[in-house]
Amino acid sequence: MCTVISSGRGFATGRMCLGEIEVIQITKFESIWSCNLLHGKSKGVTFYRPAGIPDDFFCLGYYCQPNDQPLRGYVLVARDMVATRLEDGCTQDSVLELPALRKPVNYSLVWNADSNKNRCGYIWFPNPPVGYKAMGFVVTDNLEEPRPEELRCVREDLTEACEACDRVLAMDSKLSQDQFQVWNSRPCKRGMLCSGVSVGTFFCSTYLDSDEELEVACLKNTDSSLHAMPNLNQIHALIEHFGPTVFFHPDEVYLPSSVQWFFKNGALLYHEDSENGEPIDYRGSNLPSGGENDSDFWIDLPNDEDARNHLKGGNIESAELYVHVKPALGGTFTDIAMWVFCPFNGPATIKIGLVSIAMNKIGQHVGDWEHFTLRVSNFTGELWQAYFSEHSGGRWVDASDLEFIEGNKPIVYSSKYGHSSYPHPGTYLQGSSKFDIGVRNDAARSKFCIDSSTNGEPI
Repeated sequence: MCTVISSGRGFATGRMCLGEIEVIQITKFESIWSCNLLHGKSKGVTFYRPAGIPDDFFCLGYYCQPNDQPLRGYVLVARDMVATRLEDGCTQDSVLELPALRKPVNYSLVWNADSNKNRCGYIWFPNPPVGYKAMGFVVTDNLEEPRPEELRCVREDLTEACEACDRVLAMDSKLSQDQFQVWNSRPCKRGMLCSGVSVGTFFCSTYLDSDEELEVACLKNTDSSLHAMPNLNQIHALIEHFGPTVFFHPDEVYLPSSVQWFFKNGALLYHEDSENGEPIDYRGSNLPSGGENDSDFWIDLPNDEDARNHLKGGNIESAELYVHVKPALGGTFTDIAMWVFCPFNGPATIKIGLVSIAMNKIGQHVGDWEHFTLRVSNFTGELWQAYFSEHSGGRWVDASDLEFIEGNKPIVYSSKYGHSSYPHPGTYLQGSSKFDIGVRNDAARSKFCIDSSTNGEPI
């Protein structure tokens, strides 16, 4: 995947300051142990040690991923900025008594596997000093306890709680009735203003209580400046470089438009105390504002049948993507959310086994907003993932699993009549896949499309 080469500020420089800690993203690994004990239920996983760690930086934990996926993960390595400045001869009026990073006291063996089919594998938890948290685990292929120098723990006030997600391994235990399981980890709080930073390490255990805090933690970005975020010029470059092409279904009759086209061509503003709708200024200047009386108003189509049908059909020539740019995972990623507007959401189609029944009105409504999101690494400027707002949920898809057009630009498929977004063409069932009953979401490529790289505008 190509990256955008950016200059200025801290975007795409390969490293990031989180306050007292500076981190670098490591994507080169040394294979330590591969586990294939699931008897055909899975292709197993491999545990990796980060390789090529620069001088003065330290490992925080090892990496793990399934064997049936291309190796495309990362872990963060860190160095203590205060300690580094002191070593360079800089002095401060007050020096923290506790450094940001410290070696573990020792290690506890949490799992081992010995099989004729596999090399031996041993997973160790680093026991942190008082006031510190471990960020991940260490894996070896022998029973010798790792050296304390192998890893660093982080001072507790520079960390945030993390949670397990996306299980990558489940293995029966010979010693107990519990399964040994391995998950990816992520910050518990991941909103736009949250400071938790994913380290990229894994969590493992034979027991997981959703109410208990994990033994490992994630990092915390204490630098409120978020200096690694792209500036406006870089945002425009990212949109131009990675902006997806949105394909609508060949049988789509409710196409998108710009909001201004919708207002100019007859959309009406209604108030609960008035029977007649009011034309909307194309700039939206007469729409209600303030957030206190919004429920008293609604937007509807004109009464004239021809005018209604004209507005329902949209105007793809005027359509644009409305872009919302925000920090993610403590400012280590940039989320570029792209919103598309359709004047009308068409009726649903119900699928019952082999039979599909088109509804007359169920599911239809005026004004349909849908979105998808590009997640870009602030370390490298690389497209990392894309989020698709599928009906009844949504999902993140790794960049390696996306379809592309014109090199680096992903493809987004908009479903027929409902306009939800999907990464690949096909029929997506909103309901019970087990009984093959639910609402059909059909997605396919057609001549109806919008190129967000030229029609996406940050608002």
